[in-house]
Amino acid sequence: MSDERAAQISSLRGAVDLSGLVNRPEPAAAGAGASAEASGPARLVVDVDDRTFTQLVDVSRTVPVIVDLWASWAEQSTRLSATLVKLVREYAGRFVLARVEAERNPQLAQAFQAQEVPTVAAVIGGRPIGLFVGELPEPEIRDAIEQVLAFAAQNGVTGTVDVDDADAGADAAEPAPAPLPPLHQEAYDAIERGDFQAAIDAYTKAIAQNPGDHDAKAGLAQVSLLHRLEGRTLDEVRAAAAAAPDDVDAQLDVADADLSGGHVEDAFDRLLSLFPKLDAEGKNRVRERLVEFFEVVGAEDARVMKARGRLASLLY
Repeated sequence: MSDERAAQISSLRGAVDLSGLVNRPEPAAAGAGASAEASGPARLVVDVDDRTFTQLVDVSRTVPVIVDLWASWAEQSTRLSATLVKLVREYAGRFVLARVEAERNPQLAQAFQAQEVPTVAAVIGGRPIGLFVGELPEPEIRDAIEQVLAFAAQNGVTGTVDVDDADAGADAAEPAPAPLPPLHQEAYDAIERGDFQAAIDAYTKAIAQNPGDHDAKAGLAQVSLLHRLEGRTLDEVRAAAAAAPDDVDAQLDVADADLSGGHVEDAFDRLLSLFPKLDAEGKNRVRERLVEFFEVVGAEDARVMKARGRLASLLY
């Protein structure tokens, strides 16, 4: 990692305001009271929310906590999350990975100034540090982790978590997940092997059998987005859209790319701005794509509600 990145990490100490989430006394001076190992079983990868985040602040007084603010519908975000999970296991207890589903935890997203997903931060000794936004190559992520560990050591946070206890704790703390409905499992298996069309077919069948299956509708919207982007490069998509600003297909493609990259408002604004210029067929296509996007992001998201209101005003 460059000296510039290291300086950025140092300067960002305390830049994020967590006071609304955590009301704790300041930690002891560096090295005071920090044990060499975590005092009890811990997890290497934990999912936290607005309510449970305080636990991670406590953990950060022993080992650094890397915070991954992610969204399941953003392809870059899911890839980065997988890389971070791989790395936390390779580092074998020298840090803990906290995963935060940004859309469902607005308080944490605001506290970490997450304007898009993925956003990655760290908490060391109860103090937050901004790291990076967007997907990085694995070597650069490793460099960021090394800088976090070095910065933590400078501040007396040099503990580890017991990997065996962590794994055992995971098994004991979490019950086995309930099996998915058969068609949902079929879709999931298809996604795992990269067969998006088979996943689309499975979700479509599930919706035909139960039109009220919201999970299947959301899954269909997400996998349809992935299928449309398959084999396309971002540069190619953006170049085509720039060359044809009034072309429906080109603008739908770049809106897909925006949404996949976590630029939710950009995707909505692009299509809503295009809508009044189109004929009836084009308007219907854009409306259908927006409805899909609403499913992907979630009906209760403030950005969805705002975009839905704007679409209604254009329709009526």
